[in-house]
Amino acid sequence: MTKEETKQDSRPQDDEIDLRELFTAIWQGKWIIIVVTFVSAIGSVFYALSLPNIYKSEVLLAPVAQEQSMRIPGQLGGLAALAGVNLGGASGTDKTTLAIEVLKSREFIGRFIEKYDLFVPVMAARGWDLSTNTLILDSAIYNLDTAEWTRDVKVPRRAKPSVLETHEEFMKLLNISRDNSTGLVRVSVEHFSPYLAKEWLKWLVKEINEEMRQRELDEAERSIAYLNEQVLKTNLADARTMLFSLIEEQTKTLMLANVRNEYVFKTLDPAVVAEMKAKPARALISILGLLLGCVLSVFFVLIAYFYKI
Repeated sequence: MTKEETKQDSRPQDDEIDLRELFTAIWQGKWIIIVVTFVSAIGSVFYALSLPNIYKSEVLLAPVAQEQSMRIPGQLGGLAALAGVNLGGASGTDKTTLAIEVLKSREFIGRFIEKYDLFVPVMAARGWDLSTNTLILDSAIYNLDTAEWTRDVKVPRRAKPSVLETHEEFMKLLNISRDNSTGLVRVSVEHFSPYLAKEWLKWLVKEINEEMRQRELDEAERSIAYLNEQVLKTNLADARTMLFSLIEEQTKTLMLANVRNEYVFKTLDPAVVAEMKAKPARALISILGLLLGCVLSVFFVLIAYFYKI
């Protein structure tokens, strides 16, 4: 028998010895593994139970069908674009995409936070009392009795959170998704209070529709004013006819914006007060804590055995 064959025959035996030694090390440290795993499991259970419930409210929106704008060739087309008249076409952003981006913007959310005074429920809430339907506030951040901000922060932060800081926290609670196949938009809000989550969603849908409606009104009014000036400056019959057609288009936009409350998004499935929590997943947290304690204790026992700690 050659030396190479002898080495090959000895490898399974070495592996078997190593495996036995591994199980021997684990068996000798079984009580350490059991105790650490048990403590980790108990700790993860207590941690999971200490986490407050978070509720999720969701609304399903359908983009309102957009009116097809007329196409105008030549110099009048450039004049119409200069006046701010939408001539259609593939270029440019559709109203739904624009509305979603506005809904995510710092300016819109900032004004929303200020209008509905969301600083306390966003920045200071730490839970919700089901029996009284009231928020549980962190006294280290906000004193409810004196209505004063008490948090200790470093410059440039202040005791009262800024709009920008509150916007960052609010965006963690807000989720917006769009189904590319159907075009439907889902907007959800997560919060300790299911009632506030539902109210905030209702206000958000109302405000974004009003925001986009007001933008269209302002743009249409400016366009009409500009086009009326151009009518007075030209004597060409064809040009005047086309300008009047543009004014008619913008007048139609004004009419739709004034009579349609759901200007960009139509609510298909309104937000409701959630009855069941969305998170935390306490059972999963407990299982992960148990597994983590078991794995770490096994590693510790093996390292202590082989390195004679």
